[in-house]
Amino acid sequence: MTGTIELPIWLVVLVLALAAIAALDRILAPSVRWFFRRRMERAVARLNERLERPIAPFKLAQRHDMILRLAYDPQVMQAVAEHAAEAGVPPTVAMQEARDYAREIVPAFSATMYFGFAVQVARWLTRKFYRVRIGRIDPALERVDDRATVVFVMNHRSNMDYVLVTWLIADRSAISYAVGEWARVWPLSRLIRGMGAYFIRRGSRNALYRRVLARYVQMSAQEGVAQAIFPEGGLSLDGRVGAAKLGLLSYFLTGFDAERESGGRDILFVPVGLAYDRVLEDRLLTEAARTGVRRFRPTATGVVAFVFRMGWRALRGNFPGFGATAAGFGAPVSLRAFMEGRAGDVTEALGTELMARVARAVPILPVPLVAAALGAGVESRAALLAEVTRLVEALADKDAVLRLHPQGLEPTVDEALLHMRRRGLVGPDLRLAPEKRGLVAYYAASVWQRLEQ
Repeated sequence: MTGTIELPIWLVVLVLALAAIAALDRILAPSVRWFFRRRMERAVARLNERLERPIAPFKLAQRHDMILRLAYDPQVMQAVAEHAAEAGVPPTVAMQEARDYAREIVPAFSATMYFGFAVQVARWLTRKFYRVRIGRIDPALERVDDRATVVFVMNHRSNMDYVLVTWLIADRSAISYAVGEWARVWPLSRLIRGMGAYFIRRGSRNALYRRVLARYVQMSAQEGVAQAIFPEGGLSLDGRVGAAKLGLLSYFLTGFDAERESGGRDILFVPVGLAYDRVLEDRLLTEAARTGVRRFRPTATGVVAFVFRMGWRALRGNFPGFGATAAGFGAPVSLRAFMEGRAGDVTEALGTELMARVARAVPILPVPLVAAALGAGVESRAALLAEVTRLVEALADKDAVLRLHPQGLEPTVDEALLHMRRRGLVGPDLRLAPEKRGLVAYYAASVWQRLEQ
């Protein structure tokens, strides 16, 4: 017992290293995690005091716990059994596939990243590029049920949509976006996941994947997590608000129908209409509309050239911005009230109603308005001003949301022409550049769509 044992130096170093690792894992790490967890809980408590809708506890749960909860949900387990039988694979293999899907979908929300970083960057970027104007905010939004789950339903004009809405709704709640596969690129994916967004595979035909995604959407809604979706499923190629793809909406409806008898939360769909004097991706979008090839991606050289060009202009003090942007919030649709007295599948009817409300909420800005007037073939400034006046009166009769220059129609026309001439869309003689007619029609489309309603 008191004898001396000789050990090689390398073994002593190894033992000490393992002991240090064990001490860190069992003693120090839990204390550090507890310390930062307490700080985060206090920060969230302070945030919830100023937010209209406090952050749901579901959103703050540990990501590992949420992955397990989703993967072992009874409905997911049933889907795993069905998938194993249909695919002829062992249940353990199907279960691992479901866990992989859950790990891919579940976000890792960080209140610090969302409110301390993302919102501040979103505010800076938006104000750097645009003059932000708020469209109409329906008075019914001030009288919504505090227990209801809010889902913002938006038209998809630009990837700036995420930035704009994140900032505008920051004083109400933290919203969870459904984002496509374009964002699953490191390190962008880590940032977006930390903001509470969940990834979806658009157009996936895998039944097990769809069941796992559906359960996550339904669980989030049942726990009161505020969400934001783009039912069009992609950026608008023609400048209009398109029809809704019904996948995500069907998940909300299925989960709500299952919970309705137990007195679960109502779901309030809030229509949000977004508009821009300039859409950053407009050339790519109009080209995709012309060729019919929906899968478009900007080239790396194109992105670098655009950033360099805008940065050089800013350094020289010659960056005028991209004009105005605006968001309008329409009257919410209560899912409970919408389903009252309706039988069968109402997903399509709900999608049609929501997208019609989104289209009505889209504000009219100077560039789209003047683009519509120029499309009438005006040849003088007086004729242009007369056509703009006619359009404004017609839009007012339709109760459209007009967010023009505060000093009247003449400054509105001047503002729009300034931006359009800088881009070569229109010449000094008010003639449209032949190769840019598609872009002008793209911006005018939102005006014509509003007049058609």
